[in-house]
Amino acid sequence: MSEQPADRKAPYVREVVKGRRYLWCSCSRSRKQPLCDGAHAGSGDLPVFYVAERTEEVRFCGCKRTSTPPLCDGSHEKL
Repeated sequence: MSEQPADRKAPYVREVVKGRRYLWCSCSRSRKQPLCDGAHAGSGDLPVFYVAERTEEVRFCGCKRTSTPPLCDGSHEKL
């Protein structure tokens, strides 16, 4: 069995493109963090859909404890 990647105590800053759909990994199993690669299959966890409202840099949550998924709300600062 492969080791699961650890949650990260910092956000992932990524450029998103207006109108494009992204799948944020909510389970920490993806090897393509912060985005989903399907590694959640069979776990009961599902990715979170995100549609970019404009082309810009966003902060995807890395600690998986945000109250505003998929975006960072600073929860990692309390870890």
